[in-house]
Amino acid sequence: MKKIIATAAAPAAIGPYSQGVDGGGIVITSGQLPIDAATGVFAEGGIAGQTRQSLENVKAVLAQAGLGMENVIKTTVFLKDMNDFAAMNEVYATFFPSEPPARSAVEVARLPKDALVEIEAIAVR
Repeated sequence: MKKIIATAAAPAAIGPYSQGVDGGGIVITSGQLPIDAATGVFAEGGIAGQTRQSLENVKAVLAQAGLGMENVIKTTVFLKDMNDFAAMNEVYATFFPSEPPARSAVEVARLPKDALVEIEAIAVR
């Protein structure tokens, strides 16, 4: 049974999609932009600050489903510039200190609202 995940702790969807979907044994988040839900603006601090905020948003969506980052089995990181990979990776590693999930990281031509990064996740119960 599909259940829509919605939380005020992460930015609201900016289109016809959900912040996340709980499929019972699996939870999938939509790509999370680095928007601070409290202010509605991008996190400061360049790629490091935006990566941290995107992952905090992923964490908030998962928390609404009763899960944590330790439940994540796969992420996809979309980068505006692959030259930011090392700086993104440094922050990313702090969210997955042990047994990190599988991951893809790709450079894209453009992200919504001209973000530097967007991150989505798949988690299991």
